[in-house]
Amino acid sequence: MAVYTSAVLSMRKKLIIEALRKAGANSPETAKSLAETDIMNPDSFPDYTKQLADMGVIKRAPNGKYYVDTVK
Repeated sequence: MAVYTSAVLSMRKKLIIEALRKAGANSPETAKSLAETDIMNPDSFPDYTKQLADMGVIKRAPNGKYYVDTVK
């Protein structure tokens, strides 16, 4: 199992948020899988992506895709 530094995870978080915003994923209806965005290696860090959703940093739509809540 690889060990990632907080800097790597912080960068990944920013990349995921930006990719979702750029793809227009801002509601459950417009949610995207990471593969549908321009993020590099969309299947990397699956546990971290789940953790971001669990923490509310990104949102998970009922269909399992992700979006960012721009109303904060």
